[in-house]
Amino acid sequence: MSRPRSLSRRLRGTQDRNVWFWVFVGPFFAGLLLFTYVPIAWSLWLSFFDSVNTVTPTRFVGLRNYTDMLGDAAFVSSLRTFVVFAAFIVPTTFALSLAIAMLVTRAGRAQGFFRSVFFLPAACSYVVAALVWKMSLFSGVRSGFANTVLAGFGVEAVPWLSVTSPPWYWLVIVTARLWLQVGFFMILFIAGLQRIDPALHEAAAIDGAQGWTMFRHITLPLLRPTSVAVVFLLLVNAFQAFDEFYNILSTFDGYPPYARPPLVYLYYVALGRGQDFGHGSAGAAVLTLTIAVVAVVAGRLTRTES
Repeated sequence: MSRPRSLSRRLRGTQDRNVWFWVFVGPFFAGLLLFTYVPIAWSLWLSFFDSVNTVTPTRFVGLRNYTDMLGDAAFVSSLRTFVVFAAFIVPTTFALSLAIAMLVTRAGRAQGFFRSVFFLPAACSYVVAALVWKMSLFSGVRSGFANTVLAGFGVEAVPWLSVTSPPWYWLVIVTARLWLQVGFFMILFIAGLQRIDPALHEAAAIDGAQGWTMFRHITLPLLRPTSVAVVFLLLVNAFQAFDEFYNILSTFDGYPPYARPPLVYLYYVALGRGQDFGHGSAGAAVLTLTIAVVAVVAGRLTRTES
């Protein structure tokens, strides 16, 4: 009759597998807990307190911070505008990434080269790209690249970053975002395309399917899992926009409320002159809930069958 294993032996597992699991995973888990989950919980806790110039809760105010933020026209306008921004940037990035992925997969031996070329911007810092767009490409002066090209066609220089109508700064921000993220999502679509059995396209071609018909009825349905993942990531990225807005527009008071993304607005509320961590935390909670609702709705619309 075998003797029952001791408690320490059971905790250590067969061949000390549990011990080695925590040796490798423990530091990462501790860092995740300390630098991610604890700050999130503390921010949620602060949202119910009057906390100005300190991260220590002082006076409990209940839901007042939330009602103040939802009653702030600038904050509500930034949320509404970025729903529109996401509605534009998500399908545009989706279509460009998929189109480039399909072209690259047909590049034959040059496929590796084009993958690297299109993916390279994804390795660039958002801050660096924003400064290049602001100071070189769309600087707003006649010597800027965009205005130099326009001058060649006899077009007057455009004040790209000026608070004018039309608001040209949106074109600057959108092109910077597309340049930075299209290559990354192209790689995801290439991975999805490579999982499609070539025999399916061959059989469809034999039946006379070509071009748009094959793409619509064969390629796109088989890319559905990848497409859903791409849509989710694009939605989250759109609502988390910060670097390009903060560095390209560079000023908070000079631009109308609809030019301020929620994260930039909350940055100035919590870390600006006011140092109002209570209202900033409440706004962050509202923004997180907005992202969750949009993601759930998108999941319902793009539900895949199990």
